[in-house]
Amino acid sequence: MERLAALRALIASDRRRMDVLRAVRDLGLPDCWVAAGFVRNCVWDHVHGHAASPLSEDIDVVWFDAAQCEAECDAALERALRCRDGSLDWSVKNQARMHVRNGDAPYASATDAMRHWPETATAVGVRLGQGDTIDVAAPFGLDDLFGLAVRPTRRFALEKRAVYLARIRAKDWLGRWPQLRIDMSG
Repeated sequence: MERLAALRALIASDRRRMDVLRAVRDLGLPDCWVAAGFVRNCVWDHVHGHAASPLSEDIDVVWFDAAQCEAECDAALERALRCRDGSLDWSVKNQARMHVRNGDAPYASATDAMRHWPETATAVGVRLGQGDTIDVAAPFGLDDLFGLAVRPTRRFALEKRAVYLARIRAKDWLGRWPQLRIDMSG
């Protein structure tokens, strides 16, 4: 519960991140979250004592609606967000169709889709709820995120291990967050 409160406080104290959450909330999408680097980088910057946490290179917006699976819908949503804030690289993906691209069984929700992401610390999303409260979706909890542990999710520890290892090398997270403990075994 302490980490949940800490995450909510970090996001709430960041005006830029709150602006992003308001823009996404205004889309009115079902089961919608801003996730991945948007959350992860904020926490890792905080734990490393960085004075400020810039927004990630892309803003991952995930949502779930089986009735609106066309990629064109996501593209229109990205355009709407760019009209609101063109300084950000918006990436909007309806998780109801992403299982096909990822070679997984169909997902039941956006949070279920996060269970299939590469790392446990990345599988965290936030959104604005009633009264601007910050809702959190974290299917693996927040311990790895705050504990600076980078470990693969189940499929990325097994049959998608090469993808996980390539991602770790490409991201070069240790260059920015040297206290991370990255699982490179296997």
